[in-house]
Amino acid sequence: MLIPYLCPELPPAQKDALHKLVKTPLVYTSVALRNWQAFDKLKLYRVYAPGSYHTYFHLNAHVTVGTYRSTKSPRDPILVHMVRTPCKPGLPEHEQNRAGRAELLSTPFETFERNIRDQLGRTLKDGGFDPAGDITAITVNRWPHGYAPEYNPLFDPELLEPERPHVVGRAQFGRIAIANSDSGGGAYTDSAIDQGHRAVMELLHTVGQS
Repeated sequence: MLIPYLCPELPPAQKDALHKLVKTPLVYTSVALRNWQAFDKLKLYRVYAPGSYHTYFHLNAHVTVGTYRSTKSPRDPILVHMVRTPCKPGLPEHEQNRAGRAELLSTPFETFERNIRDQLGRTLKDGGFDPAGDITAITVNRWPHGYAPEYNPLFDPELLEPERPHVVGRAQFGRIAIANSDSGGGAYTDSAIDQGHRAVMELLHTVGQS
């Protein structure tokens, strides 16, 4: 989305296509707990909570690296990973993402903390969880520009592949080649790698012809 501002000489149709690549805002929250006895008592590992402030959370996976040994006893400290994708129901997908981005930029940490303590407290209450005593730290990672957009048949028009915004937007412009996950229409690392390879090959072809 920023490329038209970096290169205003691009053709209008290409700039318009790039402006349509609205990223999904995303929040990854880490909550440090004194122990995970409440999860153990309730036999929980992950929780899906549609409509809640964080729509999903789970205990961190057991990972052993070098001399580090992951927690195994419910009496040991652990991290909880929580996910929030802010949006505004009733709007088209990209407009929801823009609204969610604005929300992330304007929401104070206190709002996150209050909702985190409330949600974990209500979910784990029957396991004896006490937000005031069991939560030791909270880290909120906000990504206003999070995941690259992917084709969504619920909202996006049916277009042939060459007509889709990510394909029109990545067109080579002189000696400028565009490569990122956005230009692959996928939000993941493999998309960025594939598009990086494509862009380099385009430039090599240009140099070979000059």
